[in-house]
Amino acid sequence: MIGGIPRKPRREGLVDWGLWLAVLGLMAVGAAFILSATGMADEAAHRPWWRYRVVGQIGADVIGLGLVAVLCLVDYARLARWSLVAYWASIVLLVGVALFGVSRLGAKRWLDFGVFQFQPSELAKLAFLFALGTFLTRPANELDSPLLFAQALGMALLPFLLILKQPDLGSALVFLPIALVMMLVAGVPQRFLVRFLTGTALVATLLLVDVLYAPPGWHFLQLEDYQKQRLLVYFGMDFAKPDATPAEQLAARAQQESKSYNVRQSLISVGSGGLLGKGWREGTQSALGYLPRAVAHNDFIFSVIAEERGFLGSLLVLILYAVVLFSGIRIASQARDRLGRLLAAGIVTLLFTHIFINIGMNIRLVPVTGIPLPLLSAGGTSVICSLIAIGILQNIHLHRRHY
Repeated sequence: MIGGIPRKPRREGLVDWGLWLAVLGLMAVGAAFILSATGMADEAAHRPWWRYRVVGQIGADVIGLGLVAVLCLVDYARLARWSLVAYWASIVLLVGVALFGVSRLGAKRWLDFGVFQFQPSELAKLAFLFALGTFLTRPANELDSPLLFAQALGMALLPFLLILKQPDLGSALVFLPIALVMMLVAGVPQRFLVRFLTGTALVATLLLVDVLYAPPGWHFLQLEDYQKQRLLVYFGMDFAKPDATPAEQLAARAQQESKSYNVRQSLISVGSGGLLGKGWREGTQSALGYLPRAVAHNDFIFSVIAEERGFLGSLLVLILYAVVLFSGIRIASQARDRLGRLLAAGIVTLLFTHIFINIGMNIRLVPVTGIPLPLLSAGGTSVICSLIAIGILQNIHLHRRHY
């Protein structure tokens, strides 16, 4: 009221322009450096322009933005009514991958529909977000139940185990921090979360001790050979057994060189960029194939950016991601209801986990594991699902509470 006259409600923007300018900037950077990493190979293979990998990336960007526009026409609360259907449909698709999926580089993660291939694990993350958010939107007194905590954890463990079996450890790991953060925001007693984290830390410690220090034949925990090798590479441990013969030591050393090759070349790429980089499409690591062409445009796209645009280019990417993440936190704080707050918190956690693991892998902060960098790594399913997740943030912003 102003002088007895009701004040008109303040008109606020419907579009979160800061969020979307950062998103568009990331998409532009992604397209530019996918072209840098793959353009020469596409030209050498005499592919027509519409089959260049950057064209597929731009096409996925356009499809993703179109889906965002459609999703924003429907209130997120109405979308949440279908959350359990989407969750179980994603589980069926993950089982379908195990039965009928196609393999690449030793992993079975895709369903082949002829004209395109689809990675259900990316869709499963979104379906899980909605399903868990809907499940946790209940009276506070019900959240004190250990059974409810176990049910929520089970919702995360089911896709976790199915994706781990593909094997795709990076994507599987994403489900646990999402679940824990959403339960924390929902008001699940912290004692449940602390006990789970303590148990998880204990299992992880036993796993590391088992892999790194257990004598041959005394391993209690079974891991795939490639998983053991990645841990050995990360901790700088020798592949050779203590009693290995000279010939076995030589073979183990050669295998260790092979398994650590990608991360060594990634570190060279990042370090050689200096302050300003070598220039767009002037990076020798990716152009000459030292940074393997099979991974330069997806898992190691950050290394390509760091080599060609240096520290300042890498910093720009981190700033754009920070804008997206802090926009998501602000949207969560302004959400009109608990569901919106939970979804926004889960999406921020999803994006942050991807960013942290991928960039950490590029600079050897974490062990190498295949996980895409949102909006930058090549991959249609990843790009579309990342844009849908950000579109849900926009949806929550659009229907936020007004003061």
